[in-house]
Amino acid sequence: MPNWEYVTTPLLIHNTTAILNTWGLQGWELVQIVTGPEGGLVAYLKRPLAGGAE
Repeated sequence: MPNWEYVTTPLLIHNTTAILNTWGLQGWELVQIVTGPEGGLVAYLKRPLAGGAE
């Protein structure tokens, strides 16, 4: 089973596609999008940890 690393990033409504595509090109997979504590959108992403067990 792979080990994962995670990241959260705010999403700007007018630039959501570009933000997600940038993270995707770096190997990140979108897990979910939620409303953040201050009302904006936050994306949760994951990718396999480099050198992790599979």
